[in-house]
Amino acid sequence: MFGGTPPVVKNLILINVVMLLATYVLDLQFNGYATTHFALFYFESPYFKPMQYVTHMFMHGGITHLFFNMFALWMFGRVLESVWGSKRFFIYYIITGLGAAALHTFVNYLHYSHIQSIVTAFSNNPTPDLFESILRNDFFKTVSPDFIQSWTNNPGDTSYAHAAVNKLREEYTYLINIPTVGASGAIFGVLLAFGMLFPNTELMLLFPPIPIKAKWFVTGYGAIELYLGLTQPGSNIAHFAHLGGMLFGFFLIKYWNSKRTNFY
Repeated sequence: MFGGTPPVVKNLILINVVMLLATYVLDLQFNGYATTHFALFYFESPYFKPMQYVTHMFMHGGITHLFFNMFALWMFGRVLESVWGSKRFFIYYIITGLGAAALHTFVNYLHYSHIQSIVTAFSNNPTPDLFESILRNDFFKTVSPDFIQSWTNNPGDTSYAHAAVNKLREEYTYLINIPTVGASGAIFGVLLAFGMLFPNTELMLLFPPIPIKAKWFVTGYGAIELYLGLTQPGSNIAHFAHLGGMLFGFFLIKYWNSKRTNFY
């Protein structure tokens, strides 16, 4: 497999494999050490460190996650590195990965700010009806209906209000402490680059097993990610990170193409 693989793609795959093994060992032996230090956390999380914008790109959630990302990197990245050269490909890979993390963070900021405003408004005026409305229409789904009924039957009991406020605050804290891992943002940047450089190359899909030109494959994939990102906020898949990798990749390629000389 690695016989004809250029050096950056080969080393990226090896680093990601080593990091997954190290994650298993460190998390098991030291109570989640690798995840809490190297996965990407929201900037309000106590676990957040700026270096995580880089380190999270070399971590994965499991063997399946790693395999599909690294297979795509090997399949498409080795072509790009052969055309661009190792230095340019490495720069492209890192920038698209950082861009993916930046867009993911921005979308999370919008999402979490909305949730925080809900929690703040409820804390200022906690009522059973408002609590039920929040649970029905927003992001907090883990409260027993019996709690709301008991509060409704005892509206003067302030212990219910305190419990409800604490519950929403706990849910918000839980959300901002969810880690993000994976090279998917950079991989989507690689897919975008392949589609732009080789738009009419036919790829054979597995499901359904039909050929499709690279430009339509990339366009369709991007449209699906946009749809899922808009319709599934709070999903455990970072759809906007994938779009961020594609977006930053698009602008970087356009910038490079506007230059008469090589730019690194």
